[in-house]
Formats: sequence, C-alpha cells, structure tokens
Amino acid sequence: MIKTKPCKGTGKAKGYGCNKDVRAEYRKYGLGISCCYADWLFNSDEGKIKVKNAVIKASKPRKDLEQATKIHKDRKGLTTLIKSVVKVCHEYIRLRDKFKPCISCGTSWNSDFQAGHFKKAEKFTTIKLHEHNINGQCQQCNLRKDGNESEYSIRLPERIGKENYKELVRLADLDHSVNFHWDREELNKVRKEYQIKLKQLKQ
Repeated sequence: MIKTKPCKGTGKAKGYGCNKDVRAEYRKYGLGISCCYADWLFNSDEGKIKVKNAVIKASKPRKDLEQATKIHKDRKGLTTLIKSVVKVCHEYIRLRDKFKPCISCGTSWNSDFQAGHFKKAEKFTTIKLHEHNINGQCQQCNLRKDGNESEYSIRLPERIGKENYKELVRLADLDHSVNFHWDREELNKVRKEYQIKLKQLKQ
C-alpha cells in the first residue's frame, strides 16, 4: 500500500498546504512538490529566504573562481610590467656605465657587460630597481661569481659616492623590515623615469 499524507506543511512551511494526499517521496517540508511547495518557496517570507540562501550558496563557487581568475590575471599582468621596467632600467644602466670597468673586479669594459646588482634583486625588493644598486658588471662576476659582492662593496663607494653608498646600505638594512610590494602606479612611475634618463643619454 502506498503511504500518503495530506499536504499541510511542516516546520517553516507549516499550515501552507492544500490538504491533498501526497506520497511521502514527493513531499518537501510536508508540502507536495507538484502542488504547493513552489508556491510557498517563491511567495512566503520563509520560502524567499530559502531561495535567496540557495542562490548565494550556488553562486559562491563561481564568485570564488572569478576572483581567483582576476587575481591570477592581475599577478600575471604585474609580472609582465615588472619585466618591462627591469628591461628599460638595465638598458639605461648598461648605457650609463658604457666604457666603465667592471664594478667588482675592475676588468675593462666590453659589450657583454651586464647590469649587475650589489644587493640581489630577488632578496631586496625595495631596491631592486634603485640605480645605485645596479652597475655595469662583467659576466664572470655577475654569473660565475654570483655577483662578487665582496669586491663590489669595495669599488661601489667610489663609483656612486660614500654618502650614496651609506644610504643604499641603510635602505638594504630596512628592506626586510617592511612589507613592500610593487604596484602598477609605482612601477609605471619608475619606468617613466628610466625612459627619460635613457633618452637623455642617447641624445
């Protein structure tokens, strides 16, 4: 025998039914799915709250995905921007230091010289684009001697001036104590500055 119960509503939907006999498997909150449940769901205060919560729950994964996608695009775009700033910065450094000896070992300049960092770019974020922290360096020192920082520190004060050297060391000491992240506005500003300096050198 098929068991049925009258469509009266229970809990949140109590008293909202039409009293028709409905099979148990076709009931929700005591209401018949085919007769009264939809009416309660979209027209009662309790039902509207349930619909609203269901919509929010269903849309959350999509919102999370959209947010994650946006963050990924922003990071990718920022990475591309940083690379473009580094490119123009290093081009300026190589042209500025053309014909100057290697900042570390003193080897005479040649066309293979690179823009070498005193304090490593990957470790000192705040000064990775600071022009006093980047100087013309031979490949031997920059690549094979991992920057040759000990010799770099000997010749750098003379190259940029003692006061500038002290300030650079101070900034390096502060670097790890600040929570610094490059943003688009600052990167665009730095890129513009190096583009102007580079243009002036080429004139």
